[in-house]
Amino acid sequence: MDLKQKVALVTGGGTGIGRATSIALAERGALVAVNYSRSQDDAEETVRMIQHNGGTAITIQADVSRDSEVRAMVNTIVQQFGTINLLVNNASLTHHIPLNDLEAATEAVWDELYAINVKGMFFCARAVAPLMKQQKSGAIVNLGSIAGSTGSGSSLPYAVSKAAVHGLTKSLARALAPEIRVCSVAPGAVLTRWWEGKEEQMKRVAGSALLGHSASTEDVARLICAVLEQESMTGQIITVDSGQTL
Repeated sequence: MDLKQKVALVTGGGTGIGRATSIALAERGALVAVNYSRSQDDAEETVRMIQHNGGTAITIQADVSRDSEVRAMVNTIVQQFGTINLLVNNASLTHHIPLNDLEAATEAVWDELYAINVKGMFFCARAVAPLMKQQKSGAIVNLGSIAGSTGSGSSLPYAVSKAAVHGLTKSLARALAPEIRVCSVAPGAVLTRWWEGKEEQMKRVAGSALLGHSASTEDVARLICAVLEQESMTGQIITVDSGQTL
C-alpha cells in the first residue's frame, strides 16, 4: 500500500513511539490524526513538527478506554479528512512493579492496564473497521511488546496485557479479512518517557541484546510503516528488539 494521501490515526501519537510514527507516516505523505488523552502539549508539538516539514496533521483528544470517546474521535476525523485508511494502536500504559510482588498488582492496576492496552485497541479497531470495509482496504498495527511473549517486563499485568494484544491481533486479522490487514509490532526495550529515572536499568537491558543497543523510537516507527505498506501480510507479530529474545 502506498501511504501517500492515506488518512492515518495514531493513538498516543504525541510522545515516544507514537510521535516517531506520526512523523514517519507524514514523511511518507499520509494525513495524520495525532490522538492524545492528556498530553495535549506533546501532541500539538508533534503536529507542529510535521507541519514544519510540509506535512498535514491534526491533534484530536480522546481516552481510548472509553468507547463513546473513540467513536466521536473517528467521526471528527472523517469530517476533517473524509475517511480513515490506517490505524496505529499505540496508546498504552504501564506500571513498574517487580514481577514477584503479586500484592502490588492490584485490581485497579489490572483494570487500568486492560482498559487502555487491550480494550482501547479493540474499541479503535471496531470504530474504524466499517470505514475500511466500505473502501475495501485498510491496515491496522497494534503495538505489542516482547513482554507479551516472554512474560517478563515492567510488571506482570503489563506483560499479560501485551500477550492479550497479540491474541487480539490474530483474532482481528481473522475477523476483518480480507479487506483489512491487522498485525502487531512487538518492540523490546525502547527509551521512552516510561523509562525516565530507570536509565541504568535500560542500559543493562540494552547491553544484553545481541546488537548491544536497544531499538530507537524511529526504528520502531519505520517498521510500523513497512508493515502498513505490506499488502500480503496479516495476523503476524513482528519483533524488533535488537536480538534481546533470541
